[in-house]
Amino acid sequence: MINLYSDTQTRPTPAMREAMASAEVGDEQSFADPTVNALCERVAELLGFEAAVFLPSGTMCNAIAFRLHIGPAGDEVYLHRTSHPIVAEAGGPAALSGAVLCPLDGERGMFTADALRGALRPAGDRYLPRSRLVSVEQTTNLTGGHVWPREQLSAVVEVAREASLRLHMDGARLMNAVVASGSSAASWTAGFDTAWVDFSKGLGAPVGACLAGSRELIDEAWRYKQMWGGAMRQAGIIAAGALYALDHHVERLADDHALAASLARGLAEVPGVELDAAAVTTNIVVFEVADARALVARLADAGVKMGALGPTTVRAVTHLDVEAEGAERAVAAVRAALAPGA
Repeated sequence: MINLYSDTQTRPTPAMREAMASAEVGDEQSFADPTVNALCERVAELLGFEAAVFLPSGTMCNAIAFRLHIGPAGDEVYLHRTSHPIVAEAGGPAALSGAVLCPLDGERGMFTADALRGALRPAGDRYLPRSRLVSVEQTTNLTGGHVWPREQLSAVVEVAREASLRLHMDGARLMNAVVASGSSAASWTAGFDTAWVDFSKGLGAPVGACLAGSRELIDEAWRYKQMWGGAMRQAGIIAAGALYALDHHVERLADDHALAASLARGLAEVPGVELDAAAVTTNIVVFEVADARALVARLADAGVKMGALGPTTVRAVTHLDVEAEGAERAVAAVRAALAPGA
């Protein structure tokens, strides 16, 4: 199977497994696991914050961050309509934080400062939810792995700050943005109150993410970590995989980006595929066909796994378990599946 369904499909490499097997461990809850401690310190420095907490998933990072920022239930969060907390977290922001989600529109999964400004509630109006939080995905996901233009992101941050809102960055693929842009992670998270980075996507670790913020916020995040399931005890085994990924798998994300660009160029030449190959800059390729679900089913029969995002939209994601030959086979499979009479 050529698995292009998501970069979450990556498997730990033999060298990563060795690092995990030999990790020094302790009780994470008591801050006695040296490997977890080292990872949290590393991520805090990487993202430009005072502290970080190791969590099982990026979804839990978003969930805890929203709870940290949302006051009494009923406060409003501004985020893109296609963002992960809206489409893939089972209503968690509402269930866990009482958050009112205000979906914003914008090209390629990114909204503008004007769109944010236009959605804000008048301060002091007791009939309306209170504007509280802005959440940004870097890179975008369902629209094709786009990196926010620096000026556009800075303008959004400025509007949020002028309105005394808090800012949160969903950094599931932040390191893809770092590699694609050449700018540091801390430069992208500047101005934000919280941000996180995922290890189980393009970085190739089997599990885990780290949420970073001020010392005060991360101390409070630990409270919610405990409340919503507790510590992971000897978690150095999985933290070691994350540290290995930061040491060895960041620069190689450029290979995934190059492979995605090649995949996009091949797909764009297939009759029946609508795709702007020039717009593919990281590891996510999103394209349009007449019947996405039928295509995905045919591809599965041919040994290629992609995902249908809707009636006509298909997503393919490159990662360290996909090589050039596999991408070529995937293009051939799409061509065969869309051929007349197929």
